[in-house]
Parts: sequence; structure tokens; C-alpha cells
Amino acid sequence: MKNRFIEEGLDAFEDHQILELLLFYAIPRKDTNELAHSLINKYGSLSGVLEADPKDLAKAPGLGENSAILLALIPSLARIYLKDRWGARPTLDSTAKAGEYVLTLCAGRTYEVFYVICLDAQHKVIYSALVHEGTIDQAPVYPRLIVETALRHKAQSVILAHNHPGGTPIPSSQDIEVTKRIQVALEQISISVLDHIIAAGEQYVSCAEKGLL
Repeated sequence: MKNRFIEEGLDAFEDHQILELLLFYAIPRKDTNELAHSLINKYGSLSGVLEADPKDLAKAPGLGENSAILLALIPSLARIYLKDRWGARPTLDSTAKAGEYVLTLCAGRTYEVFYVICLDAQHKVIYSALVHEGTIDQAPVYPRLIVETALRHKAQSVILAHNHPGGTPIPSSQDIEVTKRIQVALEQISISVLDHIIAAGEQYVSCAEKGLL
């Protein structure tokens, strides 16, 4: 399988074969094929395995803590890799670019997160601040915290972003209310909210495009 990966890459691999190859490096000198099959059967998919709670994963017969941590690292590692490919200060001068950037920030997350993306006058990213990590169905956001974050990073404008894990990116009434509260708070210090982008899976919705700002 190692030789096959070197020659062909992962594209032609089945999900269980990808997992089998990963587990080989955590559990050497053991056939990991059966374990890979059992994990995918339990969690429903490769992504389900990688997004599982590592404490729960570690209880799987034959897996153990080290292997569980290795698997749990993959989504976060992928997210950091994708963000790094944008470079240090990408320019988010279109909804498409902003939306793709937000998808990167939210990739692999199984819980709600809320970001304030601080921009300079040329719409270059100064800093993407993770201001809240919530439960899977609620992320209370405090305008004061967001104002402090924007001031700290000397933002000229901001893009708000959060995710709906396991749902759709359609803005809820609460999303719209929170956006307006934050918009009013930032207007007091002459910082504009360019957009509020909501991500779900590989999809996103722009509140600006929907006329909700």
C-alpha cells in the first residue's frame, strides 16, 4: 500500500484503505485492514471516523489512545494546511474569495465557531480571530468582544463568519439579529461589517448577497 500511494496517490484508494494506511503508522507490525473496516462501519464514513471524539475512538478494540489521537489530528491538520496555502495576508475582495476562506476556517469542525476576520483598507486579512467556540447548535456572540477584537487588530472593516455543523448555511433569525447588533456596535467606532458568511459543509451563504446587512 505504501508503494501504491507513492506511485498513484490516494485518489484511487477506498476509504477503508486510506484508514488502513494511516493506522499502519500508529500500529506497526499489525494488519490494520479489519480494524479500518470496523471503524468505518461504526462511524459511517472516513470523515465520521476522523471527526469522532478521540476518547470514544480510543475505546475501539485494537486501537488505543495514540492511534485515536493520530486520527483526530487529521481534520485540524487539514484545516491548518488549507489556511496556510492562502498565505499570510490574503485579499478578500469578493464574496467568492471570502466564502472560500470561511470554508477553510470551518473545515472539519463538528461544533459551532464564530470568527471575526479583520481586514485593512485594501481588504487584506490582518487577522482571523476565533472569538467563540460553542455547542453544535448555539454560539452566543457578544458585540463588546467583537469590538475589542477589531480595535486590537486595527481593522478597517470586518467579515463575520460562523458555521452550522451538520445543517444548512441558511441564516436563522438569530443569525440576522446577531449580525445587526454587531453591525451597530462597530459603526460606533467607524468599522464596517462587509459581510456575515455562514458555512455548512462545502456550502456557504453571504448575508450581504442576501441583502441582510
